[in-house]
Amino acid sequence: MATVLLIGTLDTKGPETAYLRDRVRELGCDTLVLDSGILGEAVGIDANFTRQQVAMAAGSTLDALRNAGTRGKAVEEMLKGVRKIGLELFAEGKIHAVASLGGAEGAVLAASAMKVLPIGFPKLIVSPLASGHRKFGPFVGTKDVMVMHSVVDILGLNSVSRAVFDNAAGAIAGMAHAYELRQTIPQKSDGHQAIAATMLGNTTRPLMHIKPAIESKNFDFVIFHANGVGGPAMEELIEQNTFVAILDYTLSEIAGYVAGGFHNGGPDRMEAAGRLGIPQLIVPGCLDFIVFGAKHEVPEQFHDRPTYYHNPEFTLVRLTPEEQLKAARLVVEKLNKARGPVSVVVPLGGGSVMDIEGGAFWNPDLNEQCRNILRQGLNQNIQYREVEGHINDNRFADVVLAELMALMGLA
Repeated sequence: MATVLLIGTLDTKGPETAYLRDRVRELGCDTLVLDSGILGEAVGIDANFTRQQVAMAAGSTLDALRNAGTRGKAVEEMLKGVRKIGLELFAEGKIHAVASLGGAEGAVLAASAMKVLPIGFPKLIVSPLASGHRKFGPFVGTKDVMVMHSVVDILGLNSVSRAVFDNAAGAIAGMAHAYELRQTIPQKSDGHQAIAATMLGNTTRPLMHIKPAIESKNFDFVIFHANGVGGPAMEELIEQNTFVAILDYTLSEIAGYVAGGFHNGGPDRMEAAGRLGIPQLIVPGCLDFIVFGAKHEVPEQFHDRPTYYHNPEFTLVRLTPEEQLKAARLVVEKLNKARGPVSVVVPLGGGSVMDIEGGAFWNPDLNEQCRNILRQGLNQNIQYREVEGHINDNRFADVVLAELMALMGLA
């Protein structure tokens, strides 16, 4: 029978978790309940994994956590126990989905287990924090966690909360049944190997153009949105040997790491493929801007820079020359450490939608300086090629495709 792991701070969310448990059971699933609370005692529900057991799984005791000095330190330790139990249940095939009703603390505790479970395993968080200007990073990370807005705070059962919790039960029960079915029916593999790529709205057109050609060669083409989460998710999957080649067409996360904004890919971006020797074709696309929210949300220190109104929710801000040159040097540094084949293809006509003659970010002299950094800095074993045309031109994309196939020994 499909089994759902329910994680909750049962001293404050006991009756609500019990309601969700009962609804999930009515939909034909079994349940296991884990108490992630630290203070107080469970109310209105018995846990299959008590808070004492969770603390022990973390290598501590409940008394020690309650006397940790700060609530944050106690939660940090409790996270370890939640993760350990969740992973063990998954590894043993005892659960087919995980869900949680939680506020700030409860949602973060549950997310700690969800973010270490693999993509494809059903995960659901119901929280009042899933709204407004709240950041979803603490709940989702780089995984496929479903986050549902509870509308009301999670305290008590009423006409609004029941409606939300009923939908949550239906969602997680349906996903659990589907996941269990996938485990019992042998999955037929199409035998396709996968190539990863990075893309933004700025570079969608060329990747759409070459996608059919790549798939015609019996490769899966797995494209990541280079928004500060997509790139790190790709890096994680590279570490798991998911891909046979990388087409890093969009380096906005390198620009974000250097200069700030939403698309910061972190210090490990562009590291995994090189470390594992996986073939990489690099196009230095979108290395000229960083991303913020709506126009009025752009921090004051960026107000004197050229900007581009991408849509009502996102504003693109030009890097300074110093920042863009630093980003180019960082790309060189990362690629020179690669153990596998690397090819770099540079469009001479601009690397983003606004980096074009007459565009808001057009700066041909700066582009030439960046190309000099690549030409002179890349190791001799790295293929470097400059191509006439803009990054979004079909003829440029065709050259990139041919270079990628040659890099993989398929030319």
